[in-house]
Amino acid sequence: MFVDRVELFVRGGDGGRGMVSFRREKYVPRGGPDGGDGGDGGSVIVRAVANADNLAPLTTKKHWKAKPGEPGGGSLCAGKDAHDLIIPVPPGTIVRDRDRGNILKDLVNVGDEVTVGQGGKGGRGNKYYATSTNRTPRQFGPGDDGEERWISLELKVIADAGLIGFPNAGKSTLLSRLSRATPEIADYPFTTKIPNLGIVNISGDAAFVLADLPGLIEGAAQGVGLGHEFLRHVERTRVLVHLVEPFPTDGSDAVQNYRTIRKELSLYSMPLAEKPEIVCVSKAELTGSEEVKERLAKELNLDVLLMSSVTGQGLAQVVGRVAQTIADLKREEAEEAARRKPIEFSTEKAIRTGDEVLP
Repeated sequence: MFVDRVELFVRGGDGGRGMVSFRREKYVPRGGPDGGDGGDGGSVIVRAVANADNLAPLTTKKHWKAKPGEPGGGSLCAGKDAHDLIIPVPPGTIVRDRDRGNILKDLVNVGDEVTVGQGGKGGRGNKYYATSTNRTPRQFGPGDDGEERWISLELKVIADAGLIGFPNAGKSTLLSRLSRATPEIADYPFTTKIPNLGIVNISGDAAFVLADLPGLIEGAAQGVGLGHEFLRHVERTRVLVHLVEPFPTDGSDAVQNYRTIRKELSLYSMPLAEKPEIVCVSKAELTGSEEVKERLAKELNLDVLLMSSVTGQGLAQVVGRVAQTIADLKREEAEEAARRKPIEFSTEKAIRTGDEVLP
């Protein structure tokens, strides 16, 4: 079962109570207070981990509560802090405060994490309350309550390239041909209802992640069909590989179908519509597919590839084009990151302010 949305109740552990205690020694009849502080409660943390691919494991447990800190002891012994409670999620998970709707963090990479339920601070022992006028305090801190709230988790699949197109355009077949992924394949709409990921090996250790995304139809930007489910996941991809079926079984026109999907992308998100796109006419084994490719290229002024997942025609060209586009984008991202890197100044050098030199 694939689950990409879930709501959870989280609560940090309460802080342990402080201790009321007094020294009891044979030759110290009036020993002072020696109550230790309570330990801090554990926090609830959402963390992106490598071995998770969807949110299904979280559907069986809706409430996550960290343990409380231990109470303080005598002889100024502090209570132990409780361990944090980790909620493992896949990279690409967006964490929101459910009631406020604000994003707490977008967990893009493995190791990214956010504290969603802060543990309570441990209470003070009576030693803390001793004063010159109160040498035997019996006050203590009860420990703070842990933070609690409802959170919503939303997974957006992260892939280098995403296959888009009308249902039955051949996306699942292409993914299974290029990788070891085994998506469900059949000749009816919406075979793919969940994103499927595959690793496409290029040469040596070089590879990219390819996602087969649910089919898109007219009205998707308003949620028709699997619209919002599709569009949410495609936002994460660097490159769009747009498959156009030359002879749709419903009798629709290939060129118009291409225009329809481009329109839906623009209606949902302009940044999404502006992603680099590689257009491919699928099912090259069908007679007349070459003519459809030429018409698409001419009417839309596009560079269109022709390929077949059945015969293998054009697959190497498609993989090469996708790999090169991804490499170009990564290089541009690295150059942009380098331009934005702040200038570092040595702290050992003097700072000049006017004519004065500060040591």
